[in-house]
Amino acid sequence: MERKELPQFKCCLLCPRGGNELTRVVGSPGNNLHEVEAPGGERFLASMPPKFRHNLWIKRGDFLLVDPIEEGEKVKAEISFVLYKDHVRYLQQEGLWPEAFSDAPNSRSSPQSRVGEPQATQEDEDSDSDLFVNPNRLRDIGTDSEEEDEDESEEEEQ
Repeated sequence: MERKELPQFKCCLLCPRGGNELTRVVGSPGNNLHEVEAPGGERFLASMPPKFRHNLWIKRGDFLLVDPIEEGEKVKAEISFVLYKDHVRYLQQEGLWPEAFSDAPNSRSSPQSRVGEPQATQEDEDSDSDLFVNPNRLRDIGTDSEEEDEDESEEEEQ
């Protein structure tokens, strides 16, 4: 089966203008709806148009350009474009990237770009911090360390 290729868009078309708004995906309740967050912190639902439904997959943490829908109560926007890492970099270089999204995981620096930093020790290389993190799963950071502490305290009592 032949794979469909999506057309490459010029980055100059990505600049949010008029009614377009740059948003970050927070979740996906289903039925081609995605919960998005605007730079101001407002959360609302955005619908995926039929032309994208079988061609694109959107996950938590992705960035979108959306067009507002006036008649919607819950669904207030329609997705017009999905931004990829190259698009995000371009908008950051042009100064069009919102400060609220500057802490995004897509803006992480790669290990190759850290030229001036000292070499990592053996302990640093063994850590799992550089592994891929699935943005579709919510992580509960504190539970693992609590379970280890309980196991250690039980061993000390015996």
